[in-house]
Amino acid sequence: MSINIAIDGPAGAGKSTIAKKLAEELSYVYIDTGAMYRAMALYFLEHQVDAENEEKISRECRNVEITISYENGEQQVILNGVNVNGKIRSEEIGHMASVTSVYSAVRTKLVELQQELANRENVVMDGRDIGTCVLPDADVKIYLTASVSCRAKRRYDELTAKGETCELSVIEADIAKRDHQDMTREHSPLRQAEDAVLLDSSDLTIQEVVERILALVKES
Repeated sequence: MSINIAIDGPAGAGKSTIAKKLAEELSYVYIDTGAMYRAMALYFLEHQVDAENEEKISRECRNVEITISYENGEQQVILNGVNVNGKIRSEEIGHMASVTSVYSAVRTKLVELQQELANRENVVMDGRDIGTCVLPDADVKIYLTASVSCRAKRRYDELTAKGETCELSVIEADIAKRDHQDMTREHSPLRQAEDAVLLDSSDLTIQEVVERILALVKES
């Protein structure tokens, strides 16, 4: 019987960082749901499917199989039997993933694939609808959040460390806008599952957050 940990929360709360570290500590598989949406977007681009053609996108979803595995500690994203790790991080793919992820057929297909993975492996999965829609029976559910100002500052520090020029106020406004979009979208809106533990990371280090979740895992 596999053990599943679901981590949901708004953009910039540190979900991916925490989920990866948690999976490493527990020797579980970290499921990068965002990478799966990118792989689906790659398929649409390679098959020249118009992002605005919802009917064709719905049909093409039936031809897509995506899975995630680990080799030498590195995540491998497999699209219809082909490793696409080196192809899914471009801006073009990111844009296509953002546009097509709103379609019900895309979300339904990827939820189905994510659930199949969770049935086979002990997983840590993060996103915006994991505890509510993808893994409603997860053994441990966390709703990880932080204040908008804190999340904006983290993003600002991350970008400036890479030498990029940006404005903190603009980043903060973008995060607030994204929160609103995520929480009010028609399909699978972001919300805290009734049985999820609320964890505010505003004043916590990454390791402190991980340790709190590990304690919850041990109690479950």
